Amino acid sequence: MPKFLLKRWRGLHMYWMFGLLFALILILSYFEWRIGVAALALSGVLVFLLYRAELEFRRSLTDYVSTLTLRVKKAGSEAMHDLPIGIVLFNEEKAIEWHNPFVARMFDKDTLIGEPLLEHFPGLKNRKEKELRVEITQGEHIYEIQVKPEERLLFISDLTALRTLQAQASEEQIAMGIVMMDNLDEATQGLDDQSRSIMMAKVTGEITEWAQKYDLYMRRTASDRYFLVMNHKSLKLLEQSRFEILDEVRDITIENKLPMTLSIGIAAGTSSLPELGHWAQTSLDMALGRGGDQTAVKMGERLSFYGGRSNAIEKRTRVRARVISHALRDLIRDSDNVLIMGHKLPDMDSIGAAIGVLKMAHVSGKEGYIVIEGINPAIQKLMEAIQEDERLNRWFITPDQAIQVTSSRSLVVVVDTHRAPMTSEPRLLQMTHRRVIIDHHRRSEDFIHDATLVYMEPYASSTCELVTELLPYFNDRLTMGVLEATTLLAGIVVDTRSFSLRTGARTFEAASYLRRNGADSSLIQRLLKEDLDQYIKKSEIIKNAVIIFDHIALAVAEPGRKYSQLNIAQVADTLLTMTGIMASFAISERNDGLIGISARSLGQMNVQVVMERMGGGGHLTNAATQLEGTVAEATQRLKQVLNQIHAEEGLFE
Repeated sequence: MPKFLLKRWRGLHMYWMFGLLFALILILSYFEWRIGVAALALSGVLVFLLYRAELEFRRSLTDYVSTLTLRVKKAGSEAMHDLPIGIVLFNEEKAIEWHNPFVARMFDKDTLIGEPLLEHFPGLKNRKEKELRVEITQGEHIYEIQVKPEERLLFISDLTALRTLQAQASEEQIAMGIVMMDNLDEATQGLDDQSRSIMMAKVTGEITEWAQKYDLYMRRTASDRYFLVMNHKSLKLLEQSRFEILDEVRDITIENKLPMTLSIGIAAGTSSLPELGHWAQTSLDMALGRGGDQTAVKMGERLSFYGGRSNAIEKRTRVRARVISHALRDLIRDSDNVLIMGHKLPDMDSIGAAIGVLKMAHVSGKEGYIVIEGINPAIQKLMEAIQEDERLNRWFITPDQAIQVTSSRSLVVVVDTHRAPMTSEPRLLQMTHRRVIIDHHRRSEDFIHDATLVYMEPYASSTCELVTELLPYFNDRLTMGVLEATTLLAGIVVDTRSFSLRTGARTFEAASYLRRNGADSSLIQRLLKEDLDQYIKKSEIIKNAVIIFDHIALAVAEPGRKYSQLNIAQVADTLLTMTGIMASFAISERNDGLIGISARSLGQMNVQVVMERMGGGGHLTNAATQLEGTVAEATQRLKQVLNQIHAEEGLFE
C-alpha cells in the first residue's frame, strides 16, 4: 500500500481527533461518570466501525488496482498488435528477434523472426551513424524507420498517405508563364497582309493546341505575347517534353527567310502571386537575353533552360543602337568620370570594346580609364603597341588605381561580360550605382542587376561590333586614331574567325565603318601572328584528339602538362576545321592549376548548354569553363554531360 494512502488513517489528524475525543470523555466523566462510560463505549464502537471501513477501502482499492493492471496489460498487448506502427527488435547480429503484426503485414509474411534485418530493410545499410530516421519504399508504400540503436529497436510508420497528399499539393501549386514571339516584325517584314495573316494563324493555332494538350490556361495579351497559368503537374510534363513548341513553331515557319521563334519564361515555387509574376518576367528576360528561341524555368532557386539550339536572329534595324548611344552619351556627360573594364585576362574583343567606349568618354570631355588586370598572351602584341602610344597608354590603369579615382558619381561601363565575378575589379560595381553593360554573350543567371543601361545583343558577332555601331550615333564628327580603329576591327576579326562564323550584314557594316576611320588590316595581321612555340604546344594537344558521337572532336592534353587558355582555345578552333566535325572540345591543365575546357561548334550543336552544365557559359558556338580536379576527371564529367544531353534531346539539330 502506498504511504500516501496509509496516511489517510495513520496521519496526525487522526491522532489529534481521537485525543480530543478522549479528553472530552474524561471531562464528561468528571461531572457524571455514568455518561462518561456510555460515551466511552460509543467511542469504541465508532473506532471499530472506522477501522472496518478502512479495511474494506483497502481491499476494494487492491481489487481495483489489480483489475486496472490487467486491463492496462491487455490494452498494451492489443496496442502492440493493432497500432498502425511497426515495431522491430533485433539482436547484435542484426537478426530480427521480435516484431508486431504490422511488420508481418508490411512484408506479407507470417513471421520474420530469425531473418537478417538488412535483408528486409536494405535502406539501413547506407544509414549514417547519426541519422536516426530513414525512408524506404516497399511495394507501393513509403515507410519511415526511426532507429533506436541503444535499444536495438525500430519504429516503422507508413507515410504513403502523407507523401501522396504532399505530392498532390505540390502538383496543384500554381505556375505562371509568358510566351513571346521573338522576331515577329523581322519574320513578317516583306510579307503581304494575306501571307502575314496565314502565318500568324498557323503560329497561333499551334500555340493554342499546345496549351490545350498540356492543360494550360492561355490568354493573349499583345500581338506577340501570351500569358500562361498552369499547375506543377503540367509544368513537369512540359519539362519532360523539352518544350517541343519551340521546334514546332520554328518548323512551320521554316519556309520564311527568317523563321518565327518563341521565347518562354516560366516561374514556380512560391505561393506569392506578385512574386510569381515578377519571376516569370525575369525568366523571359533571361531567355531573350540568351538569344531567344528557348525557355527559362525558374523553380525557386533553380533556373533551367530548354531549347536555344538556333542562333539569335540579327536585328534589321538600328533603332535600338541609336537609342542606346544617346542614352549612354547623356550618362557620360552627367558623370564625373568613366571607368571601363572587361573580364579578367581580357582578349582582343574586350580591349577593343573598352577603347571604343574610352573614345566616347573623351569626345564628351570626360576623363575615361580602362581597368585591366593581367595580360592575356593573345593580346601581348597589342599591349606592346598600346604602350608605345603614349596618348592611349596613359588611360590604362590597375584595379587599385581605379578604386582611388572612383566616386559615387563615376560611371562604370562593363564590356564583353555581364557577370560581376568575371570583371577586372568587382568592387567598382559596389562603389557607384551608375553601371552600364555592353555585351554580346547570352545572358546567364549571375547577371549584374540594377544596371542603369544594358545593351546585350546575342546576335552580334562581338562586343566590338556593338560598340562600333554606337559610335556614329554618339557624335557625327567623331574621328578615331589608327590604333583605336584597328583594335576594334581586330576584336571583330578574332571573334568571327576572320568573318567565317557568327557574321551578319551588320558585322560587315561595322567593319566597313572602322576601315573608313583608319583601321589597318596589315596591322591586324601583325597583332594576330602566332609564335612557333605556341603552334608546337597546340599541336601537342591536337595529336591526342579522338572522335566521339561521330561528329565531335575531343582533344585531351597529357596529365601534368600545362598550357595557357589561349592554347586550349586555339586547339578547339583548329579541330573545328576538320572534315566531318560539327563540334570540338579541348581539355588541359592551365598554368593556374585549374582544368580549362574550350568548346566550339558550327551551329548544329549548342556548346553553351554543355558548358553551363559544367559551371561555365558562352555562346551557342563558342563556350568554355574552368574546373578543379584532374584532366581525367574533367574528361569523364564532360562525357557524362554529353551522354545526358544525347539521351534527353539529342546533341545535334
